[in-house]
This record gives sequence, C-alpha cells and structure tokens, in this order.
Amino acid sequence: MELAIITLGWIGLYAPLALGAVGSMLGCLRGGMAACGAMLEVESGFGRFVGVAAMPSSQTIYGIVVTMALPSTITAENSPGIFALGALSGVALLFSALAQGTACASAINASKSKPEVFGISLAPAALIEGFAVFAFVFALVLAGRLPG
Repeated sequence: MELAIITLGWIGLYAPLALGAVGSMLGCLRGGMAACGAMLEVESGFGRFVGVAAMPSSQTIYGIVVTMALPSTITAENSPGIFALGALSGVALLFSALAQGTACASAINASKSKPEVFGISLAPAALIEGFAVFAFVFALVLAGRLPG
C-alpha cells in the first residue's frame, strides 16, 4: 500500500510539467495551423502570426517551475499532497494552454482580414494567460506548505 501511495507522489511530481507540455503542444498546434492558413492569405506580417501561435508554450514553463518547487523527497506522508497539487495544477495548465491556443487562432484569423485589430484581438488570450498564472502562483504557494 505504501508503494502505491509513493508512486502517486512521483506521478504528482511530474504531472505539472507533463500536462502543461501536452497542453502547450496542442495549443501551439491550434495557433500554428491558423498561422499557416493566414500566411497563405496575406502578403506580410508573418512573424506576428508565428509569435502569437507560440503563446501557449508558457504553460510548459509554469509546469517546469511548479515541478521544481515540489518536494523532491517523496514519502508516504507527503505523496497525497504532491499528487493532488501536481495533478490539479497540471490539469489547469493543460486546459489553459488548449483554450489559449483557440483564442490565439481566433486572433490570427481576425487580424489577417483586419490587421488593425491585431492588438485588441489578443486580449482573450492574455486573459487566459492570467488564469494560468493564478494556478501557477497558488501551486507555488501551496508547494511551500507541503511537508518535505
């Protein structure tokens, strides 16, 4: 039984990075597909489309930091907390990256037809980033409270 509990701790330790990276990959995929389509329809401004498509990659960075902030000594006492904190923060990062990818794709699609809305069209993606930051910061705060 103790081995199963410790195994959950190890899963929780890696979960923020793994789930954040999966979300970033899928979010960047969504944005990248929109960027590729937009590049076929416009004559310039390709770099901004690629930059916007990369926005969901930040959730992987947040996942790395949360993983590094969690206790590296896994015991039966701290494993449930590490699992819960790691898995839940990882899920939050995964879904925020997916949502941000969709928002970035929408911004790309809107700005290819009407370049003057480029800046304001990024507002939804920025709001979603804010929610990812909330999950990130609170995961860091709670990680500091886990027994080492």
